[in-house]
Amino acid sequence: MKQILVPTGKKIYFASDNHLGAPTREKSAEREQIFVSWLRHVKKDAAAIFLLGDLFDFWFEYKTVVPKGFVRTLGTLAEITDSGIPVYFFAGNHDLWMSGYFQEELGIPVFHHPQQFEINSKRFFIGHGDGLGPHDKGYKRMKKVFTNPVAKWIFRWLHPDWGVRMAQYFSVKNKLISGEEDQEFLGEENEWLVQYAKRKLSQEHYDFFVFGHRHLPMEIALNENSTYINLGDWINHYTYGVLNETTLKLERYTP
Repeated sequence: MKQILVPTGKKIYFASDNHLGAPTREKSAEREQIFVSWLRHVKKDAAAIFLLGDLFDFWFEYKTVVPKGFVRTLGTLAEITDSGIPVYFFAGNHDLWMSGYFQEELGIPVFHHPQQFEINSKRFFIGHGDGLGPHDKGYKRMKKVFTNPVAKWIFRWLHPDWGVRMAQYFSVKNKLISGEEDQEFLGEENEWLVQYAKRKLSQEHYDFFVFGHRHLPMEIALNENSTYINLGDWINHYTYGVLNETTLKLERYTP
């Protein structure tokens, strides 16, 4: 379990689900400006920044090519890591095809599965959230295809102009991928990530479960000592998590 000790006056920040590139390049550019503004704002007192996936609406790393665009976000992340502030990235269902670019160019570790952190003596279970819990069955089947080595090899042989354009189209149109069905609170008993967190708690204690993927800002007490946090998104809510000493809460960013 990785341990982080936050210095006095510093904070830990969490954000998820930007979907840069969707629904159009023009609308995405407006949201990217807001997110870059937030990154520069939190850089002033950040001890670390956690990005919990779906930063891009589509991302696929060819051997020598990455998707065009997002230079303001990537450049700002490079400035942050160059300044000594660690950034941790959790691949989501839209950007799960990461294979070294962030690590090599930005110095950002990429996790493809949930991770455990101990921050200021508080235990965190952190992940994007896709494919966890008893439901999400349609996506689970789809992910098996996406991560199949043969399917990835075939897609890699498509020219990027064709492959990226086709993938971007389906990323926006397919509700199983886009998450458009995940915009209403289902009730605590039907929120599958909440149920997943409760099952994890029966095996081991965590103070905080932090996820993205659902596109809804949520803070739910699982018991007296454990809280489930869903970070919302940067499409409709512009919400993020901030850990100040031992208190984690959601805030909304207004430039």
